Amino acid sequence: MAQHVAQPTATDPAVPAKLPLKAVAPWAVFFGILMLILLYFVGAEQGATSVFSGAGVHEWVHDARHLLGFPCH
Repeated sequence: MAQHVAQPTATDPAVPAKLPLKAVAPWAVFFGILMLILLYFVGAEQGATSVFSGAGVHEWVHDARHLLGFPCH
């Protein structure tokens, strides 16, 4: 008894799904604000512009400061 094997057929090329801007915009704004906050803490959280007292935040981001080229000494 012969078994029938389905042969692949040509189909239309895959079309990527379209994402509406209204669905992406809130996430883009959220991550943009998050990155600006992170940039502040890495780049400016020390000395006169310090939001938190002490050097705790500075010590946590110290290596990242130097990696990104921010002077801190």
